[in-house]
Amino acid sequence: MTLVKKKRWGRTVYQCSCCGRTYDDVPLTFGSDRPDYYHSIPPDERTQRISLAESLCVVDAQHFFHRGRLTIPIIAHHQNLIFDVWTSISEDNFRTRNQLWNSPERMNEGPYFGWLQTTVPTYGNTINIKTVATENEVGLIPSIHVIEEEHPLAIAQQNGITFEKALQIAGSILAGEHP
Repeated sequence: MTLVKKKRWGRTVYQCSCCGRTYDDVPLTFGSDRPDYYHSIPPDERTQRISLAESLCVVDAQHFFHRGRLTIPIIAHHQNLIFDVWTSISEDNFRTRNQLWNSPERMNEGPYFGWLQTTVPTYGNTINIKTVATENEVGLIPSIHVIEEEHPLAIAQQNGITFEKALQIAGSILAGEHP
C-alpha cells in the first residue's frame, strides 16, 4: 500500500492506494498502548500479573516500563514522524518518576536509561535496543532517544528522513490496519 498525493478542491490530500481512504494530512504519529513485553504474559494471567496505566506498566512487580515519545525529524518538512513507544526503566527510576510526575522539578531528573520495548515498524528489530528517556514539562511524556550505535532507528533519529521515506513508513503502518 502507498499513500498517493492528490489535489482535491484546491488542496492536497493523501489517498490510500488499496482502499481509497483519504487523509487530509499524512498520518505521522503512531504508537502502542502497551509494551511488547505485555503480550508475553498469557491473556488469562494479565489482570493478576500486570498493572497498566496510560503511561506506566509493571509486570510481576519486577519489570517496569514507561511510555515516551520517539521523534524522527523529516527533512524540510513542518512535521516530524512520531512514535509513542515503551521502554524499560529501573525500579528506582520508576519510583522517582512516579514521585515527581506532577512536579516541575522532574525536569531536573534523568536521563533514564532503558531498553526499547516497542516494535517500531520498518526499522528492523527494535526490541531491547538501548535508549535514554529525557523528562519533559508536566503533562508531557518523556522524549526517547535511541543510543544503540549503528541501528537504523538511531541513524534516522539523528539525521532525519525524507518526506518520501515518511510516506513509505506511514503507508506500511496503515497497510496493517486493512482487513
